[in-house]
Amino acid sequence: MSSIIAFVEAKEGKFKNSAFEIVSEAVKLASESGSELTVLAIGSGIEKDANSLADYGAVKLVYIDLNELNGKSPAKDIKYSPSSYAKVISEIAKQKNADVILLSATSLGKDLAGRISIKTDSSVYNDCISIKTEGGKITASRPVYAGKSITVVKSNSDKIVLTLRPNVFKPSKKEGVSIQIEKADTGSLNLSDSDFSSVVKDVIISSEKLDVAEADRIVSGGRGLREPEQFKIVEELANSIGAAVGASRAVVDAGWRPHSEQVGQTGKTVSPSLYIACGISGAIQHLAGMSSSKCIVAINKDKDAPIFQVANYGIVGDVFEIIPAMTEEFKKVLSN
Repeated sequence: MSSIIAFVEAKEGKFKNSAFEIVSEAVKLASESGSELTVLAIGSGIEKDANSLADYGAVKLVYIDLNELNGKSPAKDIKYSPSSYAKVISEIAKQKNADVILLSATSLGKDLAGRISIKTDSSVYNDCISIKTEGGKITASRPVYAGKSITVVKSNSDKIVLTLRPNVFKPSKKEGVSIQIEKADTGSLNLSDSDFSSVVKDVIISSEKLDVAEADRIVSGGRGLREPEQFKIVEELANSIGAAVGASRAVVDAGWRPHSEQVGQTGKTVSPSLYIACGISGAIQHLAGMSSSKCIVAINKDKDAPIFQVANYGIVGDVFEIIPAMTEEFKKVLSN
């Protein structure tokens, strides 16, 4: 392979945890294949946080100023444009003669991967949980059938777009690495009005809530809580230990909680240090999104609930008695 592009995500001028996972894995892949690695980012003021990428082995960052990119759009005051992002990443890949493009399998990464593959005539490996090189070719493992099986794939094409499942790849720090920063010239990216065919003009973000995809501790609730008002005991438990609040698909489908909190195959994949499942039976789709958590605590009145099969600690009982008791105990312990 000629070179590798690692596209990393940032929020409010800071690189997300998924960025460090992508960089760390891309550094390892570049070392195995003897390829040159370029880290690519789009945002405003992100170059100031470049040293955080160097901590994980990145030696070169190419960034596109978001304001300059949006200045090319016929629509004004846009927040995000998947069509223009895909064009930018594809053009940079062509300039760098990159055969391999890595992204995180976040909502953004999944939105872009297919678009990029079309523009670069590449194969796509989605939601990978491991990647390696064999005989000069990349081999990837990815879950199928809601995580019941793992399939190993290898492409005959040299051009590949990979999305890596968040919170699965452990970032590995590197000592003494300095990073070269290069600002891309938006004029060299061949952008036209048609590259802004789809735009997002408004993004609503709850600054008070932790993102389950980024959180180190998560407390999730399911239908066992009976009604949406009862989620307050889950929120209180989460607040007592500084955790994010998660939810099962059944709860989200019922309109009790927003989709941004959904954990599972059709929600977010998480791998926190602590995952507390409250009133969640453990459907295979939910397990696919959280079974890689370091420590799983399950609370359910049904002793045969599937969630207990993956739990490190299980409590069989009434969530309305157990959760408040746990909350009080956590408050006592953490206040000392």
